[in-house]
Amino acid sequence: MDKNPRKLGEFDLIERYFARSGRSGAADSGVILGIGDDAAVLRVPDGRELLAAVDTIVAGRHFLAAADPRAIGHRALAVNLSDLAAMGATPAWATLALTIPSADPEWLAQFSAGLHAIADRHGVALVGGDTTAGPLTVTIQILGHAPRGTSLRRSGAAGGDLLVVTGTLGDAGAGLWLARSAAGIAREGEQPAPAAFDVLDAGAVRELLRRYEFPTPRVEFGLAARGLASAAMDLSDGLVADLPKLATASGLAAEVDVDRLPLSASLCALATPAQARDWALGAGDDYELLLAVAPGRFAQLAAVGADLGVSVTQIGHLAAGCGVHWTAGGRVFAPSVAGFDHFR
Repeated sequence: MDKNPRKLGEFDLIERYFARSGRSGAADSGVILGIGDDAAVLRVPDGRELLAAVDTIVAGRHFLAAADPRAIGHRALAVNLSDLAAMGATPAWATLALTIPSADPEWLAQFSAGLHAIADRHGVALVGGDTTAGPLTVTIQILGHAPRGTSLRRSGAAGGDLLVVTGTLGDAGAGLWLARSAAGIAREGEQPAPAAFDVLDAGAVRELLRRYEFPTPRVEFGLAARGLASAAMDLSDGLVADLPKLATASGLAAEVDVDRLPLSASLCALATPAQARDWALGAGDDYELLLAVAPGRFAQLAAVGADLGVSVTQIGHLAAGCGVHWTAGGRVFAPSVAGFDHFR
């Protein structure tokens, strides 16, 4: 950030970068009263239930402190959109709590541009929030809606359901590794491993960095999966950490063939097979969807994905029992990664 920014007060900051005249009162937005009062007044469409999610991202924990401000703004909303996508909900409104070291106009312009771009893409109105001075931290609460009784949950799976994932896994983990390596940063206990990459393909590097910095929430797919999938969640902490949550919520065991994990050409162009597998299992930040679907509905779900340009891959199934059982090459496999946990 600019060490000598022009003086900018809190309300000037909100008015200049986050209040958008002519948008909050749009007839189809459901916003009766938006930014500028003590609270927003919203109208939930008839026959629908309100869904709410909130996520906080912190500099040095979720993104590099020197990251592109546009990417930070994009990510802050994308991770919330991914939560609603997993529920099969239509995103509608968001509130923002922004803590920044200083009111740097250049940084704020880029951050708000990244935030507004993804909000506009998914029809989300920013309806309120708060700003304060302190270490760079961004919290967004997102509100959406779904027809009553139709939202996808982690607990809806049945024995025999197939386990499927959207897109490819591990790309964001590789992108983070690249970003940290370029910045000369290593996590505590992390050993820089240039040998993890066979060839530094420039196109692959750009794609992996994009996947990390500008994740794509599967909102349209989540909406289309409602009524087809029996359970769903998004993959934010890595498959190894997230899959047990869905299996436990549904009271079932999960059987996964690691050889089926979908890996991108970019990841395979750079990483060794073992490293690619580990990132796909445990790196997190992919924000793809993990779904359970009855075998008879898999073809329809895959067709939905094809129409949206989203690949759908079966990686295993659910069965009676508990826990997650991994295999590779037809043999029992024990993952060497644990997934992401803030307090581990």
